[in-house]
Amino acid sequence: MPAPGSLVRSLHTLLEILSQPEVWLASQRELADNHFFQAALKSTSQRKEWLFVGCGTSFYLAEAAAACWTLLTGQRARALPASELLLFPRLAQLNATDLQVVIISRSGRTSEAVRAAELLSRERNLHTLGLTCASDSDLAKVCQLAVVLPVADEKSMVMTRSFTSMLLAVLQLAASQTGAPPASSSIETVASALSSRIQSSNASIESFVANHSFADYIYLAQGPFFAIAHEAALKITEMSCSYAQAYHTLEFRHGPKSIVSPQTCLTFFLSESGLRAESEVLVEMKELGGTIVTICNRAPESVRRASDLLFELEVDVPEVALLVPFIVPAQLFGFHSGVKKGFNPDEPRNLSRVVVLD
Repeated sequence: MPAPGSLVRSLHTLLEILSQPEVWLASQRELADNHFFQAALKSTSQRKEWLFVGCGTSFYLAEAAAACWTLLTGQRARALPASELLLFPRLAQLNATDLQVVIISRSGRTSEAVRAAELLSRERNLHTLGLTCASDSDLAKVCQLAVVLPVADEKSMVMTRSFTSMLLAVLQLAASQTGAPPASSSIETVASALSSRIQSSNASIESFVANHSFADYIYLAQGPFFAIAHEAALKITEMSCSYAQAYHTLEFRHGPKSIVSPQTCLTFFLSESGLRAESEVLVEMKELGGTIVTICNRAPESVRRASDLLFELEVDVPEVALLVPFIVPAQLFGFHSGVKKGFNPDEPRNLSRVVVLD
């Protein structure tokens, strides 16, 4: 049975999802006065290649960070799970000149992330920057520099506001590297826009989930938004024990669309760069009978007609700044889907807050 409404409103996970606009602004203020963030700006300014590393949600954060980094700076950037570095280090091409590694871990205690940091910093003598929400963590001790965002930390097992806040920190770092206008104005814009919508969006999603049942969950995106699709699929898997998959939007035509039916929930993260082509796929999937959830900045009329549930942010910011608010409806969708199935999203089945290995 679903949890009573009063219990739903008291769960840490929901409160932390809803707190994000305020936390983003608090994180921004924290970084402005953060000695280690300023040191990171200075020490990494001459790096030409970037490697972002993480596990689970932090790996999808790394994927998003790498894509945004290349788009903002023009520099080569890539992402790897920490496990790949540990098991197949030769594939990581760690001999690149001026390589900067960023290791991401909310707790700073995830075993694979800490071991990867040790390998890269101590054995390979590479430049390492830790990004975490926990002060005095193992990761911070291993890396040469660490940026810590304690205001974004969570009580919940599932990462929500820590994901978005740490991604914003990367965007601020990238903007500073290029001499572009500070990212602070974009952060303020998206925080304000989401803050004005988040309660109504939460109510709409709760109602939508209550009135629909799905056999399959598909998340579709292109470019830097593909990492957000991965993260969205993980959120509904973690919080509702549902099977979900992520695909590049246009690739979904090449075979996977065979599963589409009214019991298929397809969430589209529409970019502005690829809006026309991605919208054509969305309309096509609606014609095949799929149930469409759309998250975008501004929806064309064709998308508006084809969507069963639509979220528009309607802001004027660089496209990469949209990744952060776009994940929030997907977090809420995962939460309410879990509650509907009788799960407690604060305590997902088979999960722990930190993966610590012997």
